[in-house]
Amino acid sequence: MLINLSDIISVNDKVEHIQAPIELESFCLEGICYPFAKKSNLDLTITYMGERKVRIEGEAKVSLLIPCNRCLEDVETLFELKIFKDLDLNHRSEDRIKDLDETNYIDEYNLDVDLLVYNEILIDFPMKVLCDEDCKGLCKTCGTNLNKNTCNCNEPALDPRMSVIRDIFKNFKEV
Repeated sequence: MLINLSDIISVNDKVEHIQAPIELESFCLEGICYPFAKKSNLDLTITYMGERKVRIEGEAKVSLLIPCNRCLEDVETLFELKIFKDLDLNHRSEDRIKDLDETNYIDEYNLDVDLLVYNEILIDFPMKVLCDEDCKGLCKTCGTNLNKNTCNCNEPALDPRMSVIRDIFKNFKEV
C-alpha cells in the first residue's frame, strides 16, 4: 500500500491516523519465502513536524511460519513491530544513497507500507528458530523426524575426517 504524504505536509502540525493493511503475502529472504500465519493492520500515526519533516509511528503484530532449524517443522514466529522514524523529505533519493540512508520505503512523497514492514521484519528476523529447545532433529541416515518416530538405523554416521583420531584412541586403548 502506498500512502501519499503530500496531503499531510500541506498543513502545519497535521496529525494523520491510518490503519494500513499489510498486503505482503509472504516474507522472502535469500530465495526462501516464509508465509504469514497472521497479520494485523499497521496502525500508523504520521505527524508533520514542519520544514518538510515527518514523524512516522506505528505498531503491528505479524506471525511468520519459519521452519525449525533441526526438524524442519513450521514454527509460528511472532513479530511485534514498533516503528518510530523521523524523515526529512528535503533529501532527494540521490542524497539518501550518498549518505547511506536506508529509507528505501520513501519515494518522493509516497510511503510504501509493505516495504517499511519488510524492513522491520528483516531487522528482527531470528538467526535460528527451534520448535522446542529439546528438538531431536532429523536422522542423518534415513531422514526420520526423531521427535515423532524412532528410526532403525544401527550406528550414527561417523565423520570420515575424524578417522585418524579414532585410530589413535584405538591404538592406545590398552594403556
